[in-house]
Amino acid sequence: MMFASVPLHFNKNKAMQSAIINLIADKLKLNSTQVTNTIELLNQGATVPFISRYRKERTGSLDEVQIQEIKEQNEKFAELEKRKQTILKTIDEQELLKPELKARIEHCFDPVELEDIYLPYKPRRRTKATMARENGLEPLAKIIMKQLERDPEFKANQFISNEVHSAEEALSGARDIIAEWVSENERARNIVRKGFQLGAYITSKLVKGKEEEAAKFRDYFDWSEPLKKCPSHRLLAMRRGENEGFLRISISPDEDRVLENLERFFVKGNNSSSEQVAVAVKDSLKRLIQPSMETEFANLAKEKADAEAIKVFTDNLKQLLLAPPLGQKRTLAIDPGYRTGCKVVCLDEQGNLLHNENIYPHKPQEERKMAAKKISSMVEMYQIEAIAIGNGTASRETEYFIKKLRFNRELRIYVVSEDGASVYSASSVARQEFPQYDVTVRGAVSIGRRLMDPLAELVKIDPKSIGVGQYQHDVDQKKLKSSLDSVVELSVNAVGVNLNTASKHLLTYISGLGPQLAENITSYRKEKGMFTSREELKKVPRMGPKAFEQAAGFLRIPDAKNPLDNSGVHPESYKIVKQIAKDLNCQVSDLVRNEELVSKIDFQKYITADIGLPTLLDIKKELLKPGRDPRKAIKVFEFADGIFSISDLQVGMVLPGIVNNITKFGAFVDVGIKESGLIHVSEMADRFISDPNEIVKLHQHIKVKVKEVDVARKRIQLSLKGVEQ
Repeated sequence: MMFASVPLHFNKNKAMQSAIINLIADKLKLNSTQVTNTIELLNQGATVPFISRYRKERTGSLDEVQIQEIKEQNEKFAELEKRKQTILKTIDEQELLKPELKARIEHCFDPVELEDIYLPYKPRRRTKATMARENGLEPLAKIIMKQLERDPEFKANQFISNEVHSAEEALSGARDIIAEWVSENERARNIVRKGFQLGAYITSKLVKGKEEEAAKFRDYFDWSEPLKKCPSHRLLAMRRGENEGFLRISISPDEDRVLENLERFFVKGNNSSSEQVAVAVKDSLKRLIQPSMETEFANLAKEKADAEAIKVFTDNLKQLLLAPPLGQKRTLAIDPGYRTGCKVVCLDEQGNLLHNENIYPHKPQEERKMAAKKISSMVEMYQIEAIAIGNGTASRETEYFIKKLRFNRELRIYVVSEDGASVYSASSVARQEFPQYDVTVRGAVSIGRRLMDPLAELVKIDPKSIGVGQYQHDVDQKKLKSSLDSVVELSVNAVGVNLNTASKHLLTYISGLGPQLAENITSYRKEKGMFTSREELKKVPRMGPKAFEQAAGFLRIPDAKNPLDNSGVHPESYKIVKQIAKDLNCQVSDLVRNEELVSKIDFQKYITADIGLPTLLDIKKELLKPGRDPRKAIKVFEFADGIFSISDLQVGMVLPGIVNNITKFGAFVDVGIKESGLIHVSEMADRFISDPNEIVKLHQHIKVKVKEVDVARKRIQLSLKGVEQ
């Protein structure tokens, strides 16, 4: 899927653009040339996968993660520039935009600092200070602020009027004005900000009368800890409790120390005016600055927690999308169940539905003989090579039943995650694919196809429904969607797709395509038949030169006349491969998978101004293993015998399991029962672990020790300590 790049269009001089490039380079620890060239490529419409794979010479071989980071930083600076223009326009309309202020705003690249600069000029609603100014009290505030007047109360009598009825009322209004000055002072805000940075505590309290409704948030009824030590999952849990009306969350610094530092800056004397200023400073902290800083730090903490949660989700999703595929094998897939039976479907090598029916091997019907006969018949009739069983209700019993059967051929049996299958089966995508079948058939087909090619099937499902996230509904949904779309795009392009069999949904994520071109490709395929070459892609409606450039290298045609059409070699490099073949007195097809011939190539000879050694070495890899799938080979997994429910577990047992979710605080493992067990991060090794991904990966087959079983709460604690893998 193509992402619109945000141009680096600041309408400033080259020095300003250079400063931005250097800021991005410093932040990402890259050199400025890499950043400049990457942004230029993005501005020209190149996608992240294309740049990382086919423009290594321009970027210094940056990977897709680094390119994505440059893209995101570029977009942030573009947004900051828009904000600057709004601020400059607003101040200019007030006729307060002096040259030095304009220059400072234009050269500011910190969003927080920019808002502090803007604060005194920001249009605001009527405040206590506004009303005091309207009552003519600003001159009194200026007198007091200088802290030279020894008797401010006497001076205040001069400001009594129809609106101001006493000296104390005048002093109160003057203090309101001073409090606002303090709150708009950059130094003051930085003093308070530093207090929050060094010592802010986040506190959670139960809302009175909500004890029963808020039971699931019991851990946070009376909780306090340093904000900078609060992990993302805990902060998001507390925020969820607050959003649901059960908890009240506050963030506060060491107020006494912050006030002391503010007074040191603003209170300059030891007279009555200084005392008035001290009162105003304290009021400013409590009423104006602290609430503003609490919001700022709450937002920063939420952004940080969101980023960590989104990273957990994207890391998991990437592992899931790149899970080992079975490949093109005839597959029998079973969506298990008790009362309604098990839905069985038979699929051909391309995942097309050949047959479906129900069997009832479990209670209450328990028609085991009939079920066995049907399964054996389907295996024989449809030449089945593998069996996929969904991991939901009745999964273990169904697996046990199937493994007891005897077949006339070797069959491998796999348990497949059902997460999101029900979402797919009820979706418009599934209805378009199988309009004549109900959700049970569609769900079973999805299970079988997930075994054959997880990536091709999972792209049809909203990633949030796949079940590998952490608080995914609590994070910024726009950022989550953008990050997940990016992961799907990078994963699809890392694998590449068969141009003649890929679904519209899979093609959508190919670099340079998007929904419309994906639709056009599938329509062309229906009308004209299979593609015979990448060159033929140019005949697809709306397939312009840029889209072809971006997409062609990621599309494979297995039986194409030109073997390079089934490789990761980009068409723009075909001429080089032809020249290599010519120099070796052979055909291009002779080079493919021919280690002896490829070893004779002196790639240094073919370096040009546009094509360097990185691209040539990629060509070498593709010649040796064209279209190589980066995913690992699939392995059969077996759960422990006799373990069907949580009541079968005993402390101390060592069991095989599959990692089915990873969070910041640990990993969840399927040990063959309905409930997944948790390996807390502290139980992963005999050393400190900051990230569970250091130890485990999604869908990894591991052995775990049962540490604790809470049947009532359906919680299982597992450990990797002392368990030989």
